[in-house]
Amino acid sequence: MMKFSQIFTFQNVATLSQKLSWSHFRELLPIEDTLQIEFYAQMSSLDKWSVRTLRNRIDSMLYERTALSKKPDELISYEIEKLKEGVVSANMILKDPYILDFLELNDRYLEKDLEDAILRDMESFILELGNGFSFVARQKRVQIGNDDFYIDLLFYNRKLKRLIGEVTKKHTLFC
Repeated sequence: MMKFSQIFTFQNVATLSQKLSWSHFRELLPIEDTLQIEFYAQMSSLDKWSVRTLRNRIDSMLYERTALSKKPDELISYEIEKLKEGVVSANMILKDPYILDFLELNDRYLEKDLEDAILRDMESFILELGNGFSFVARQKRVQIGNDDFYIDLLFYNRKLKRLIGEVTKKHTLFC
Protein backbone atom coordinates (compact mmCIF):
# COMPACT_ATOMS: atom_id res chain seq x y z
CA MET A 1 0.00 0.00 0.00
CA MET A 2 2.94 2.34 0.65
CA LYS A 3 4.24 1.83 -2.89
CA PHE A 4 0.73 2.33 -4.24
CA SER A 5 0.43 5.68 -2.45
CA GLN A 6 3.88 6.75 -3.67
CA ILE A 7 3.12 5.96 -7.30
CA PHE A 8 -0.49 7.03 -7.73
CA THR A 9 -1.83 10.43 -6.75
CA PHE A 10 -5.38 10.68 -5.47
CA GLN A 11 -6.52 12.44 -8.66
CA ASN A 12 -4.83 9.84 -10.84
CA VAL A 13 -6.37 6.93 -8.91
CA ALA A 14 -9.81 8.53 -8.98
CA THR A 15 -9.64 8.80 -12.77
CA LEU A 16 -8.11 5.37 -13.41
CA SER A 17 -10.27 3.49 -10.90
CA GLN A 18 -13.30 4.20 -13.09
CA LYS A 19 -11.78 1.98 -15.79
CA LEU A 20 -9.29 -0.26 -14.00
CA SER A 21 -9.85 -2.78 -11.25
CA TRP A 22 -7.70 -3.36 -8.18
CA SER A 23 -6.27 -6.38 -10.02
CA HIS A 24 -4.98 -4.03 -12.72
CA PHE A 25 -3.22 -1.93 -10.08
CA ARG A 26 -1.74 -5.08 -8.50
CA GLU A 27 -0.20 -6.01 -11.88
CA LEU A 28 1.34 -2.54 -12.16
CA LEU A 29 2.86 -2.30 -8.68
CA PRO A 30 5.88 -4.61 -9.26
CA ILE A 31 7.08 -2.37 -12.12
CA GLU A 32 9.92 -0.13 -10.96
CA ASP A 33 9.82 2.64 -13.59
CA THR A 34 7.01 5.14 -12.93
CA LEU A 35 6.81 6.10 -16.62
CA GLN A 36 6.25 2.44 -17.48
CA ILE A 37 3.52 2.20 -14.86
CA GLU A 38 1.85 5.32 -16.23
CA PHE A 39 2.13 3.99 -19.81
CA TYR A 40 0.54 0.63 -18.96
CA ALA A 41 -2.15 2.25 -16.79
CA GLN A 42 -3.15 4.72 -19.49
CA MET A 43 -3.06 2.14 -22.28
CA SER A 44 -5.14 -0.26 -20.14
CA SER A 45 -7.64 2.48 -19.51
CA LEU A 46 -7.80 3.73 -23.10
CA ASP A 47 -7.96 0.32 -24.79
CA LYS A 48 -10.02 -1.36 -22.02
CA TRP A 49 -7.49 -4.14 -21.44
CA SER A 50 -8.49 -7.01 -19.22
CA VAL A 51 -6.08 -7.95 -16.43
CA ARG A 52 -4.92 -10.91 -18.52
CA THR A 53 -4.21 -8.63 -21.50
CA LEU A 54 -2.31 -6.19 -19.27
CA ARG A 55 -0.24 -9.06 -17.87
CA ASN A 56 0.51 -10.32 -21.38
CA ARG A 57 1.52 -6.84 -22.55
CA ILE A 58 3.85 -6.43 -19.55
CA ASP A 59 5.32 -9.93 -20.07
CA SER A 60 5.92 -9.23 -23.77
CA MET A 61 7.70 -5.99 -22.78
CA LEU A 62 5.33 -3.81 -24.81
CA TYR A 63 6.64 -0.57 -23.30
CA GLU A 64 10.24 -1.43 -24.12
CA ARG A 65 9.27 -2.31 -27.69
CA THR A 66 7.37 0.90 -28.44
CA ALA A 67 9.13 3.76 -30.17
CA LEU A 68 8.17 5.85 -27.15
CA SER A 69 10.56 4.04 -24.79
CA LYS A 70 13.54 5.18 -26.86
CA LYS A 71 12.70 8.87 -26.29
CA PRO A 72 13.82 11.17 -23.44
CA ASP A 73 11.79 11.05 -20.22
CA GLU A 74 10.34 14.53 -20.83
CA LEU A 75 8.91 13.46 -24.20
CA ILE A 76 7.57 10.23 -22.70
CA SER A 77 5.79 12.25 -19.99
CA TYR A 78 4.37 14.59 -22.64
CA GLU A 79 3.12 11.65 -24.74
CA ILE A 80 1.50 10.05 -21.68
CA GLU A 81 -0.26 13.34 -20.87
CA LYS A 82 -1.58 13.44 -24.44
CA LEU A 83 -2.68 9.81 -24.03
CA LYS A 84 -4.77 10.87 -21.02
CA GLU A 85 -6.58 13.24 -23.39
CA GLY A 86 -7.20 10.36 -25.81
CA VAL A 87 -4.55 11.51 -28.32
CA VAL A 88 -2.46 8.56 -29.51
CA SER A 89 0.79 9.17 -31.40
CA ALA A 90 2.73 6.85 -33.67
CA ASN A 91 5.35 6.53 -30.89
CA MET A 92 2.75 4.87 -28.66
CA ILE A 93 1.60 2.36 -31.26
CA LEU A 94 4.59 1.29 -33.31
CA LYS A 95 6.86 -1.39 -31.86
CA ASP A 96 10.46 -2.33 -32.45
CA PRO A 97 10.97 -5.25 -32.53
CA TYR A 98 7.81 -7.19 -33.20
CA ILE A 99 7.62 -10.66 -31.69
CA LEU A 100 6.44 -13.02 -34.43
CA ASP A 101 7.19 -16.38 -32.81
CA PHE A 102 3.61 -17.51 -33.42
CA LEU A 103 4.39 -17.60 -37.19
CA GLU A 104 6.71 -20.56 -36.52
CA LEU A 105 9.23 -19.61 -39.21
CA ASN A 106 12.76 -21.00 -39.32
CA ASP A 107 15.74 -18.70 -38.73
CA ARG A 108 16.08 -18.31 -42.49
CA TYR A 109 13.07 -17.63 -44.64
CA LEU A 110 12.13 -15.85 -47.82
CA GLU A 111 10.07 -12.67 -47.79
CA LYS A 112 7.23 -14.59 -49.47
CA ASP A 113 7.32 -17.16 -46.63
CA LEU A 114 6.92 -14.33 -44.11
CA GLU A 115 4.05 -12.82 -46.07
CA ASP A 116 2.29 -16.21 -46.39
CA ALA A 117 2.76 -16.92 -42.66
CA ILE A 118 1.37 -13.51 -41.74
CA LEU A 119 -1.70 -14.04 -43.91
CA ARG A 120 -2.19 -17.53 -42.42
CA ASP A 121 -2.13 -16.08 -38.89
CA MET A 122 -3.64 -12.67 -39.66
CA GLU A 123 -5.52 -12.26 -36.38
CA SER A 124 -2.44 -12.94 -34.23
CA PHE A 125 -0.33 -10.68 -36.44
CA ILE A 126 -2.77 -7.75 -36.19
CA LEU A 127 -2.94 -8.21 -32.42
CA GLU A 128 0.88 -8.06 -32.29
CA LEU A 129 0.84 -4.86 -34.36
CA GLY A 130 -1.37 -3.26 -31.73
CA ASN A 131 -4.83 -1.75 -31.46
CA GLY A 132 -6.50 0.07 -34.30
CA PHE A 133 -4.95 -1.87 -37.19
CA SER A 134 -6.95 -3.36 -40.04
CA PHE A 135 -5.82 -5.25 -43.11
CA VAL A 136 -6.34 -3.43 -46.42
CA ALA A 137 -4.53 -5.24 -49.23
CA ARG A 138 -1.81 -7.63 -50.34
CA GLN A 139 0.61 -6.66 -53.13
CA LYS A 140 -1.01 -3.22 -53.47
CA ARG A 141 0.25 -1.45 -56.59
CA VAL A 142 1.35 2.15 -56.07
CA GLN A 143 2.42 4.31 -58.96
CA ILE A 144 4.90 7.11 -58.27
CA GLY A 145 5.69 9.04 -61.41
CA ASN A 146 6.19 6.46 -64.13
CA ASP A 147 7.37 3.76 -61.71
CA ASP A 148 5.23 0.99 -60.21
CA PHE A 149 5.86 -0.21 -56.67
CA TYR A 150 4.12 -2.99 -54.78
CA ILE A 151 3.38 -2.81 -51.08
CA ASP A 152 3.55 -6.38 -49.80
CA LEU A 153 1.00 -5.93 -47.02
CA LEU A 154 -1.01 -2.75 -46.48
CA PHE A 155 -2.69 -1.91 -43.17
CA TYR A 156 -4.67 1.06 -41.90
CA ASN A 157 -4.47 2.33 -38.35
CA ARG A 158 -7.69 4.00 -37.20
CA LYS A 159 -6.03 5.83 -34.30
CA LEU A 160 -3.21 7.26 -36.39
CA LYS A 161 -5.50 7.72 -39.41
CA ARG A 162 -2.70 6.46 -41.64
CA LEU A 163 -1.91 3.68 -44.03
CA ILE A 164 1.05 1.53 -43.00
CA GLY A 165 2.61 -0.87 -45.43
CA GLU A 166 5.25 -3.57 -45.30
CA VAL A 167 7.43 -3.02 -48.36
CA THR A 168 10.46 -5.16 -47.53
CA LYS A 169 11.66 -6.95 -44.44
CA LYS A 170 13.47 -3.81 -43.31
CA HIS A 171 11.23 -0.95 -44.44
CA THR A 172 7.86 0.20 -43.20
CA LEU A 173 6.02 2.78 -45.26
CA PHE A 174 3.77 5.40 -43.66
CA CYS A 175 1.30 7.32 -45.77
